[in-house]
Amino acid sequence: MRLLLSLLLCLAGLHAPLAAADAKLNVFIWSEYLDPEVVKEFERAHGCKVTVDVYEEAESMLAKLQAGGAALYDVVVPPDHMVPTMVKLGLLAPLRPANLPNLKNLDPKFANPPYDRGNKFSVAYQWGTVGILVRPAAGKPVPETWGLVFDAQQQPGKFVLIDSVRDCLGAALKFKGHSLNTVEVAHLEEARDLVLAAKPRALGFDGSVGAKNKVVAKTASVAIVYSGEAARAMTDDASLRYIIPREGSQVWVDNLCIPAKAPHRDLAEKFINFALDAKTGARLSNFLQFATPNAAAKAFIKPEDLKNPAIYPPADVLAKLEFLEDLGAKTKLYDEAWTQIKAR
Repeated sequence: MRLLLSLLLCLAGLHAPLAAADAKLNVFIWSEYLDPEVVKEFERAHGCKVTVDVYEEAESMLAKLQAGGAALYDVVVPPDHMVPTMVKLGLLAPLRPANLPNLKNLDPKFANPPYDRGNKFSVAYQWGTVGILVRPAAGKPVPETWGLVFDAQQQPGKFVLIDSVRDCLGAALKFKGHSLNTVEVAHLEEARDLVLAAKPRALGFDGSVGAKNKVVAKTASVAIVYSGEAARAMTDDASLRYIIPREGSQVWVDNLCIPAKAPHRDLAEKFINFALDAKTGARLSNFLQFATPNAAAKAFIKPEDLKNPAIYPPADVLAKLEFLEDLGAKTKLYDEAWTQIKAR
């Protein structure tokens, strides 16, 4: 009887639904940019396994997708200015609105962005700013300026430069009074020389997460970081400060997109729709401490985070911020300057 029962169970198994391990979702995302508990909940809800690969800067993400990653990953998270480039390169699949009913939850400010009209290829995930995380010296005020890294006379201690072409050069451009999106060769040479002068005084270049960790560990006193990393650092250490320099800085939006040859496109859209749920969106932003573009999620965001100017800057600060733009062929001017910076 036992033998017969075992045989029947084996035969039944041949016709059973696919096991969870056979349903996969491959996510390519910034480091420390996804709540593990949200991932586990999605796996349980959809009987799948989520694999997460990470990157530290957008340029390496783009290079990997161009090298074949567009056929490996199901979800990728590019910054706003890179979406048009990826569309032109044929790296993104169009989204199917019928599979994304939670699109209605997006704040109208993010529902029809200039870099992707009609959300044809992208959905806003988180937004934030670029600024400086500082460990103030006891009893000393912190000047709210990019001079903390670019002026040796104002440097309060060891610092870390952000390892990102547009973010690092953008900070130098702002310190010199120029636009983040300038294509004037003289402006870019000025910014390049400013970073080159700072380089020997710095601890080096690092991603936002690594730079934040150095300040938390007291290896560095100052680092150029993204706002969410700064907010999390200040949650752990109340003595730290995040400043958006008076010269101005960058505001950005990161987006959920599907690579053109994604092997699990249907599941990818389920994941994006899941992230757009009001409560899930709030859980993500509460965990990451970046600002949510999800209007329906606002009701579930921690009140202290909604009041935190490091996460949600006041209107007068926002007025001094710029979005990065897709510069097309002119992007090579930034790449050339960056190559020169890294080579010396």
